[in-house]
Amino acid sequence: QVQLVESGGGSVEAGGSLRLSCVASGYTVSRYYMAWFRQAPGKEREAVAGIYIRAGLTYYADSVKGRFTISQDAAKNTLYLQMNSLKPEDTAMYYCAANVGYVSDWFQTAEFAYWGQGTQVTVSS
Repeated sequence: QVQLVESGGGSVEAGGSLRLSCVASGYTVSRYYMAWFRQAPGKEREAVAGIYIRAGLTYYADSVKGRFTISQDAAKNTLYLQMNSLKPEDTAMYYCAANVGYVSDWFQTAEFAYWGQGTQVTVSS
């Protein structure tokens, strides 16, 4: 059974940093398409970053390019999202997602079969 558990969220001031973690069980992260999504109150869930380490693929939403970095630690079976230069508009619940099959559109939530429960990130101005 595939399980994803996020951690690392919290409250920071604008310009600060946080590192989110997503520990996976029931599968090996390096074999899966992995991604981070976020959802702010009253808004749709949106893609933030994705990775498919087997093909050396990463992608980022335009709004986080240059500030966020997605990575994996195969030994710990963990996905990370390093978030720097945080802005108030980054405030959201952040979710880890995974899919074993090919992902044709990283920005579509329907492409990912497995989801974590989320971790809250709040950035104050």
